Amino acid sequence: MLYYLFEYLSNNFDFIGEDLIQFTTVRTGAAFILSLVISMLFGGKIIERLRRFQVGETVRDLGLAGQLQKQGTPTMGGIIIVMAILFPCFLFARLDNVYVVLMIFTTLFLFAIGFTDDYIKVFRKNKKGLSGKFKILGQIVVGLVIALTMLYNNNVVIRMEAEKADQEGYRVVERFISKADYDRGTEIALVKTTLTNIPFTKKGGGMKYSDWLWFLGDNADKFAWIVFIPLVIFILTAVSNAANLTDGLDGLATGVSGIIGGVLVVFAYVSSNINFSNYLGVISLPNAQELVIFSACFMGACLGFLWHNSFPAKVFMGDTGSLTLGGIIAALAILLRKEWLIPILCGIFLAENLSVILQVSYFKYTKRKTGEGRRIFKMAPLHHHYQKLGMPEVKIVTRFWLVAILLAVFTIITLKLR
Repeated sequence: MLYYLFEYLSNNFDFIGEDLIQFTTVRTGAAFILSLVISMLFGGKIIERLRRFQVGETVRDLGLAGQLQKQGTPTMGGIIIVMAILFPCFLFARLDNVYVVLMIFTTLFLFAIGFTDDYIKVFRKNKKGLSGKFKILGQIVVGLVIALTMLYNNNVVIRMEAEKADQEGYRVVERFISKADYDRGTEIALVKTTLTNIPFTKKGGGMKYSDWLWFLGDNADKFAWIVFIPLVIFILTAVSNAANLTDGLDGLATGVSGIIGGVLVVFAYVSSNINFSNYLGVISLPNAQELVIFSACFMGACLGFLWHNSFPAKVFMGDTGSLTLGGIIAALAILLRKEWLIPILCGIFLAENLSVILQVSYFKYTKRKTGEGRRIFKMAPLHHHYQKLGMPEVKIVTRFWLVAILLAVFTIITLKLR
């Protein structure tokens, strides 16, 4: 909204600082600061409201140290995170941008699913919450909307030289002569394609999902959706649920998500900047600069929420927050064409998810073979395994954060590691 206000003032009045709002870096910084402040300052008032409405966490005794002390701690704190993401986004981002519209839709839709789940648990006293099939259905809807928009909306395009676009046979949406310093005078094409970046390869152009359908020959591009849509749905569902599993210790999921958010800010800026994307050999995404602002809001909201969620937590995010955080991370990675970096960037989420899958699978297998189920870990998800080993909660969370930082740095390095 402020973007349009400043644009109006610059067009109609001699307004001091009228051009500042046009700079993505200025809006990104302002959005980050505001989201951080909202999480920290207004979060306390929301926590008091949650206490007043007796929105307390019900803890199931698993024999973990300090677990029962968390009984009654306010939950549904994801409200704070979502508010701190959306309010600065509404103020500083361009709301007519297709990427911003998709991210707002993703945030609100997944927030509604998580909120409903927590509401059933807290107010209906049903520990199972929202049925798993309804959660999955909601995540499928979000993934479907994102995939279809990327496939068929002409505002979601990739920038490349027109000569290359013609050689590769891409569907060109628009052609123009570049005014950028490094390729001034070059004919540029905006194309529709499922092209995505592949890490650790010298092939800067990336890979098309239609390449997986090589056996269809010239018709492969027409049927790329057969591969692309299920993959997008799978990624969004997997990351969203993995973030939900990770939210088991004070500050764990929040801190890891904030670290991931910082990497997404870098990716969004690099991908949307013509000079950086050309230098680093990554896919150039026109209009994606608004994702820099959204990613900054996301990072600020997560780090600000740590003010209340760090040990000992005054509030838990609940499914209201965890499902939303995971979905946002997946959606941003997909829109930025960096989905193949998710296993590295979200390595903590992946480890937590795999620990549950391995634990359940091995238990069922050994029970079928020997009649007695055995376990790989003392408890899953993985963070509970370390709790069972007697490691203090703060130490577990801190070490997981450090691993997340290492993975984040390595993910950024992949931009040049080709």
